[in-house]
Amino acid sequence: MSIPPLPTNAELDTDSALISCEGLRQHLDRPDLVILDATYFLPRQQRSALAEYHRQHIQGAQFFDIDDIADQTHPLPHTLPSAEQFGRQVGQLGIDNQTWIIVYDRHHFFASARAWWMFRVFGHDKVKVLDGGLTRWKQLAFPLTDKRKAPVYKAFHAVFHPELLADLAQMREIQQQGSAQILDSRSADSFMGQRPQHEPGLQPGHIPGSFNIPYQHLFRPDDHRLRPVDQLRQLLSSTMVESSKPIVTSCGSGVSAAVLLLALYQAGIHKIPLFDGSWAEWGRRKDVPIAPR
Repeated sequence: MSIPPLPTNAELDTDSALISCEGLRQHLDRPDLVILDATYFLPRQQRSALAEYHRQHIQGAQFFDIDDIADQTHPLPHTLPSAEQFGRQVGQLGIDNQTWIIVYDRHHFFASARAWWMFRVFGHDKVKVLDGGLTRWKQLAFPLTDKRKAPVYKAFHAVFHPELLADLAQMREIQQQGSAQILDSRSADSFMGQRPQHEPGLQPGHIPGSFNIPYQHLFRPDDHRLRPVDQLRQLLSSTMVESSKPIVTSCGSGVSAAVLLLALYQAGIHKIPLFDGSWAEWGRRKDVPIAPR
């Protein structure tokens, strides 16, 4: 007997990138499903995502480290790896091209959205983000465990989709020509250059002409789920974003920009590229314009 398809969240589109905690709980024992804990903490938070995963995680979850599944030769953090490296490392997590993947993290959608984007960049669309993450899972008093089952290696064939990624050269052209709307998901004070920069060589400010949509505004305040589609569309409209025109997302280092991608996807705007270097790259250069100046 064939396994039924995973359900989508009833509040969202049928091709939703999200799955509810209730929906996931019904499918914890599916043989074709792998759950990934993609929690990532900023260095200043002084928390170990791996240690917290070992202490407590959803049954069957494997740990997905965006700093490990990354181009280790690049000077910037968690830069997208090659297709070959990505395929090898996710295969070690027991994932092949037929696997359903559910990604979560411990605070909102911070890095789970980036993991979702990474799989899509490498041609895998059978991936969803747990709506509300571990916070919502705990609110519902669903079970957790400290036990981990070692994965069995599977072959994953990664196919790179360049249309979902923007590099520095493309961002220069976009900024100069105004050929796409640049959405920056950092906090308003970071966007306006008002927050002190603690990283050497990193200048304050934003890419001229970009729009600021802080990723924290994308969540419901009560249970940490993503806002309903109509509210997401209203937020985009109030920021003067035109859904009919090209869009690219950016942030501090390529993590929360994926939360914007997730919100855009839910609002029906698909195939949007992410500027992987984001402000960590743009803000260190002396040969690009920076606002406000």
